[in-house]
Amino acid sequence: MRDPFKKSKKVGGWNKLLDFDSWIDSSLYQMFSDAGGRWESITIFFRKFRVRGFKRILVEIFDEGITLGLVGSIAMLALALPAFEETQKDWRSQDDFSVLFLDRNGKAIGRRGIRQNAAEELDALPDHFIKAVLSTEDRRFFEHIGLDFLGLTRAFAENVRANSVVQGGSTITQQLAKNLFLTNERTLDRKIKEAFLSLWLETNLSKKEILKLYIDRAYMGGGNFGIAAAAQYYFDKNIKDVTLAEAAMLAGLYKAPGKYAPHINLPAARARANEVLTNIVQAGFMTEGQVVRARREPASVVEREDLQGPNYFLDWAYEEVRKTAGKFKTRNLVVKSTVDLDLQKAAEDSVETHLRQFGTKFGVRDAAMVVIDHEGAVRAMVGGRDYGQSQFNRATLSKRQPGSSFKPFVYASSIENFGYDEKTKVTDSRVCVLRYGKNWCPRNYTPRYRGKIDMTTALVKSINTVPVKMYVGHDNLKSLGGDKIVKTARDMGIESDMVVNPPMVLGSNGVTVLEMASSYGTFMTGGNKLNRFAFSQITDSSGNILFDIRKDAKESPKILKDTTIAAMNKMMVQIPEWGTAKSAALNGVRAAGKTGTTQAYRDAWFVGYTGNYVSAVWFGNDNYQPTRRLTGGRLPAMTWQKFMTYAHQNIQLRPIPFIENPLPEKTELPLATTQADDEIIEQAPIRPKLLSKQAEDMLRTLEDTLQEAKPLKLNGELADSNTSNIKIQ
Repeated sequence: MRDPFKKSKKVGGWNKLLDFDSWIDSSLYQMFSDAGGRWESITIFFRKFRVRGFKRILVEIFDEGITLGLVGSIAMLALALPAFEETQKDWRSQDDFSVLFLDRNGKAIGRRGIRQNAAEELDALPDHFIKAVLSTEDRRFFEHIGLDFLGLTRAFAENVRANSVVQGGSTITQQLAKNLFLTNERTLDRKIKEAFLSLWLETNLSKKEILKLYIDRAYMGGGNFGIAAAAQYYFDKNIKDVTLAEAAMLAGLYKAPGKYAPHINLPAARARANEVLTNIVQAGFMTEGQVVRARREPASVVEREDLQGPNYFLDWAYEEVRKTAGKFKTRNLVVKSTVDLDLQKAAEDSVETHLRQFGTKFGVRDAAMVVIDHEGAVRAMVGGRDYGQSQFNRATLSKRQPGSSFKPFVYASSIENFGYDEKTKVTDSRVCVLRYGKNWCPRNYTPRYRGKIDMTTALVKSINTVPVKMYVGHDNLKSLGGDKIVKTARDMGIESDMVVNPPMVLGSNGVTVLEMASSYGTFMTGGNKLNRFAFSQITDSSGNILFDIRKDAKESPKILKDTTIAAMNKMMVQIPEWGTAKSAALNGVRAAGKTGTTQAYRDAWFVGYTGNYVSAVWFGNDNYQPTRRLTGGRLPAMTWQKFMTYAHQNIQLRPIPFIENPLPEKTELPLATTQADDEIIEQAPIRPKLLSKQAEDMLRTLEDTLQEAKPLKLNGELADSNTSNIKIQ
């Protein structure tokens, strides 16, 4: 018989659960009922604001405007952040050194940094100079917010009417933003940054501060930066004393300092000054009667020795000096650079010759080149065709895809890590890699596959499938992966950021010309890292040595094994002989190197070396426009060959490490050949004979003896001093 007490207890427990369930149901019902009531009250309230007809259209437009405004604000913020990061650097104290540069033999070649004090305060400058600048560069400077939309519209209309570019739309603030924070690279990214930085400058600086910075920082030709230095250089005057004619000539330099610099082309400078005077009248700043005397009596410039040297090299060398000179107390420095003016001129001539002859045919306008000797001294640097037109250094700042010229890093890494050599068998066949859910199947330059070949043939013929198989591990090749490739490239000298993915083996990451030349130097040195340098000695204005490369140079670490270097050099010397770089073959000198051509033919490279020099050459367009099927084996290899032929005359030839028969018998070529009955090919220039290694060592010993006996003194103006010529590098 069941216990009645227990039964009633069980029934009581169920009743409590039912009560709790009822409470939940009633609470939820009450909550939703109250919410419904509130919602109905809200709906009734907002019905008072309901609009119909034309008013509703306006409200809808207003609502859409708010939505688009919020989306646009978020997008603008995302675009602005990279630009505002540029403002974190110390942009106000960029030129805190005054540096006189000498070439490798002690000849003065140019200055960088502060030549003298900056210009006077804006209110102390001649009124006619300020009017000349504003009327020519930015007439609405004191009215716009950094971006002049009205001026941009007017310039666009004038350009359309003239069917050419006759007016620019950039404001002074935009030009200052470019000078302070950016480069001259012609990309959409740079223009976006320039716009945001202009707004930032207008927000944080007054109009007078912006104008003062602009006239103090702009390049004025002749190696001069800032209006004060330009007035002293061209007219031997303080900026406060320039006449209207001189002010007009100075204001005309902002457009194209290389083209209108009076010490280069005085007639063009005077014609440009006449245009500036017309601008002053059209802007309403002066009358025609006030400028007539300046038209009749144009400015004349003082004659002085032109120290306009290798400007792209000097810009880079100045930045290198600043890295070292920060610990020095003095700010007036004399720097003995590594540049060889003979080699510099030969490099410039080779680049310009091939652009002039073949630029239109191949649709290419820009080029860069770097030359480094076996010790790491940068002997020549070409950053573009015309420094006056563009100070953007394509050799050190522009990061372009190297294409197949990156493959030696992949081969070297594979040989270093897995013990392969130049005879290792590989297979050229179709290979596909899964990327982003799709198969990526790289193809060779020629459509066919070669099947079983050795590594030498794969590299010499620039086969694309083999380095991809090295990356993923395929056809008996061990998987290399991206991290090992990055390590090898970093150790050899590549400094740019690299994205690790299979296409990297075909040169998908951007690098600079300087990086490529430095990195290939490891093959030239026999496996030691090539520590490049821009100067060999720094002294103060009294001749006291502050830095000497022979005492303060870093030790070059061993990067690659001898077996790796031997295999790589044995393969790469064959590329100019029967590979993709036949145009780079030298007469009587064994050369090695690799061509590179990127997708859509946007970039063409040749990076090559002998036992004496390593050089990287790039051809392309600043705006990334594709060329007309230009490959690395054409203009880059031809440019390299022309330069190296000159560079290896009258010097002691050094062999490439681990190469049998490194110096083949030289075949004399005729000095001139006949192309037609009355057309003779111009004889190639002959490089002057240099000092032998023994003579250099003797002179260096003598220099050290003299330095220890008595400090070298530089009397008077540094630019006129010749006492530093006894230093030998």
